[in-house]
Amino acid sequence: MSAELQCDLLVVGSGAGGLSAAVTAAHLGLSVIVVEKEPQYGGTTAWSGGWMWVPRNPLAREAGIDEPAEAPLAYLREELGARFDEPRARAYLDAAPRMVEFFRRHTALQFIDGNAVPDFHGRQPHAATGGRSVCAAPFDGRRLGPRLAQLKPPLAETTLWGMGIASGAELRHYLNALHAPRSFFYVARRVLAHARDRLVHGRGQRLVNGNALVAALAASAFEAGVAMLLDTAARELLRDEEGRVNGARVQGADGAWRDIRAARGVVLACGGFPHDTARKRDLLPHAPTGHEHWSAAARSATGDGLRMGERAGARVRGDLAHAAALAPVSLVPRADGSVAHFPHLIERAKPGVIAVTAAGRRFVSEADSYYDFTRALIDATPTGQPVQAWLVADHAFVRRYGLGAAKPAPMPLATHLASGYLQRAPTLAALAAQCGIDAAALEATVERYNAQARSGHDDDFAKGETPYNRVQGDASRGLPNPCMAPLARGPYYAVRVVPGSLGTFAGLACDAQARVLGADGAPIAGLYAAGNDMASIMQGHYPSGGITLGPAMTFGFLAAQHAAAAGH
Repeated sequence: MSAELQCDLLVVGSGAGGLSAAVTAAHLGLSVIVVEKEPQYGGTTAWSGGWMWVPRNPLAREAGIDEPAEAPLAYLREELGARFDEPRARAYLDAAPRMVEFFRRHTALQFIDGNAVPDFHGRQPHAATGGRSVCAAPFDGRRLGPRLAQLKPPLAETTLWGMGIASGAELRHYLNALHAPRSFFYVARRVLAHARDRLVHGRGQRLVNGNALVAALAASAFEAGVAMLLDTAARELLRDEEGRVNGARVQGADGAWRDIRAARGVVLACGGFPHDTARKRDLLPHAPTGHEHWSAAARSATGDGLRMGERAGARVRGDLAHAAALAPVSLVPRADGSVAHFPHLIERAKPGVIAVTAAGRRFVSEADSYYDFTRALIDATPTGQPVQAWLVADHAFVRRYGLGAAKPAPMPLATHLASGYLQRAPTLAALAAQCGIDAAALEATVERYNAQARSGHDDDFAKGETPYNRVQGDASRGLPNPCMAPLARGPYYAVRVVPGSLGTFAGLACDAQARVLGADGAPIAGLYAAGNDMASIMQGHYPSGGITLGPAMTFGFLAAQHAAAAGH
């Protein structure tokens, strides 16, 4: 066994929750070690959109959006119903704006506002049409120096030649590049700058979305003296004579074991259990063998933190509305034989696409949130049948918006057509035959949908009638409904989607200070959790975008504050 290491706080995992705790603790004067079992840092956060749900955040208030504290609390009460946990909800809503201000003032992490980003469920009386979200601002990777090479890059299928594209205005430029000169020149400048960076530095230096969030946190951590051990997996928590958690036994890529002692405790932030087959089987009813759920989360998130917590006496909460942060994914074959899990977060709300089951019928407003879409798909699937659907669109849609991993014009479709990922046929009936969809029902569904699209009103699922639906659509085309257009002319295309997730909700029971609770409900001394290792304060619901990263950042911040105070 290698020599024992010493620190004040040990953080297990290098996503947003773990790095938030590490940076905060270092700022408060603690010595910090982060262990990450992958050879690159960033976890699922590095692949994410980087958005955080933070009501009453400083950027909103500076813009004049100053809602009372009771408004977002009431929204959560409406959304969570009987599962609403008021003490933790209040703790979150109080601390989250302070977390944003702390990082703005004291670290490399800066934010852009989400003042036009609505909550998911606009029919709720306390839903907001904006002002409750922030996102990591673009970050210059050169600040990381040689450590940039250790940052996990964005998921390749969501990039353009490895270049991340920020959501919102930037994404609209990319979608409009062949339709508006201003957008064309914007995209051309970005592509040329990215090409130059790759030539000079080997990779793009302008980082956006979750990649920017991780990079800014990591730069702040390194500059504050935080030590990060990559290729190092935590295997077992250590305790002192009084039972307090005071470190972990870790294993390096070479198989060597080492003890890390942490005087103030351990923060578990390993990313939940999205790739733990046994726990998926136990907690996800739609995955009876554990293999019927395809998560877009990092493959290294295999439930390590939950298992270590349980062995220390903690309890994993499986009593939530749903155990996973559901999202539809498609399975993208890669040249090396692997398969990527592509999350469908954007194109479903654009005008000119529908989702149907094998029966050829729609089952949801395609513009609803990824969580609501996937729950509706699960509910619409008869018992014993595979849970799957097809996104169906015409040629004009695919060339303007793309479909899943198949990108819009001028990017070619040939690779995805050859692999079978993207299905194409001259008629709807032929497309249905290729996909195993009821042809007559699909033709009838499209005929009905086209008539509704021309009128601008979805009589079946009210598509386009909430602020969230509309902001995800495309108002620039002047259609009666920004989320609806007829599937007018072949060839037609389809991509199969299956139930997946962006992460998991079921996690270790914790209190409002991020302390892990034992079976008796009392805190386990020295043990904290953040991110998806902590049972979600949303109780298995998904009321708005950013309800995973917002709490991850906030409870990492609170865990570090508690650990720092515990030594006084």
